[in-house]
Amino acid sequence: MQIKQISDALEDVLLIRPFEQGSEPENQAMFKAEKGEMWWYSSKELWIGLGKSPQPPAILRIFRSLFFKRKDRWADEIVLDCKGRNPEWIENAVNGIILGGYDLQLYKTEPKPISAFFKTGTLSVLTEKYMSEIDEALYVAQMTALVQLRIMDLMNAPSNYKSPATLAEWAIASGENNGYKVTVLDKSKLEELGMHALLAVGKGSEAPPLMIVTEYEPEHYNKTIALVGKGVTFDTGGISIKTAANMHLMKSDMGGAAAVLGAVELAAQLKLPVRIIGVIPSTENSVDGLSMKPGDVIGSYSGKTIEVIDTDAEGRLILADGLSYAIREFKPDTIIDLATLTGSVIQTLGYEAAGLFTPSDALAEALARAGESTGERIWRLPIWDAYKEEIASDIADVKNYHGKPLAGAIVAAKFLEAFTDEHPAWAHLDIAGTAFGDTEFAPGRAGTAYGVRLLRVFLSGVI
Repeated sequence: MQIKQISDALEDVLLIRPFEQGSEPENQAMFKAEKGEMWWYSSKELWIGLGKSPQPPAILRIFRSLFFKRKDRWADEIVLDCKGRNPEWIENAVNGIILGGYDLQLYKTEPKPISAFFKTGTLSVLTEKYMSEIDEALYVAQMTALVQLRIMDLMNAPSNYKSPATLAEWAIASGENNGYKVTVLDKSKLEELGMHALLAVGKGSEAPPLMIVTEYEPEHYNKTIALVGKGVTFDTGGISIKTAANMHLMKSDMGGAAAVLGAVELAAQLKLPVRIIGVIPSTENSVDGLSMKPGDVIGSYSGKTIEVIDTDAEGRLILADGLSYAIREFKPDTIIDLATLTGSVIQTLGYEAAGLFTPSDALAEALARAGESTGERIWRLPIWDAYKEEIASDIADVKNYHGKPLAGAIVAAKFLEAFTDEHPAWAHLDIAGTAFGDTEFAPGRAGTAYGVRLLRVFLSGVI
């Protein structure tokens, strides 16, 4: 799709005019400008209702939904009336329009048609006068959306099309195309380094575990940020096997890895002035005679021993090795991990926000601001030392699960904290309820690319 800024209206081209409630034309009583409302003023002019005082994230969702619902009927050339709109508004609208062309029909032999507009069409943004800030907003919107589309494809791919090696291939290709370094630590290297927690989770699968390490280093930077993403490409629960009802959704258990892959790729494309390290421990959690068992005691890269109470609490095990490695190898100023980690966080926050755990008030505020501005919301939960007793083990340094129907997300975060070497600027995002959710793209659930925009805004603010 070609996207450009114009200051003169084009003739014989579909014009889309958005209106907030209270600013709709008085001579059209049938049009109320309610959220998501559409009104054909003429065959070449479509009015869109935005509701009352919509915030930028709501603008994104309105346009995404609108363009997806009519994804097979758009003209090849469209003009969006953005007169009087600021660059942030325009960025969200354009991002939503591009995402509205997402095609979930990844493996259909006879897919339903999608408008050529999304591939070869032209979107013109009508403004009162040319502004370089708007051109920048258009560029950021397009690059962000294209990365999000790639991440949604990765999230929605089933496990027989997606293994740890697939994530590594994705990262290698992205690094080659966008100029950042990618190193893949294979099973033999993991054994050499002592990544015993990651190796233990992968014992039950024919697909060997690995760790993907990406390094984006701009010419000038003052900060190093490490991002660690959980990359379980399918999670059966292991010997502590999950129930069958929703196990097919566990192809999404690499949502943290997807967010990190997307954030590093986008940062490289936008040339953000911050060094970014991406660490992705990746494996399947399968059932086999070799699988780790409840009651096993395993080692870790940090040197700590772990009593495995529940093999379905595997994400925190592989993150333990990922966090320790990132901190000790790269000594980042800030480290953030993202993981589809617990059902507990969904019980607490539903599907509207991710859980945030951090000892740093400043980091919590910065991430919360980024979440509010993008609509990828987070909510801070405590990690008080009173919860430390929940991971105390009689025979090992820590245990991976407390076995109680309470504070599950908090206890998981407390376990991760034990592997951060008391880093003062560590944050954990539990994205179990936000990475794979109910969207207009599918009658069930689908990948959302949660975290890509959140991290982009956060990283853009790092000096």
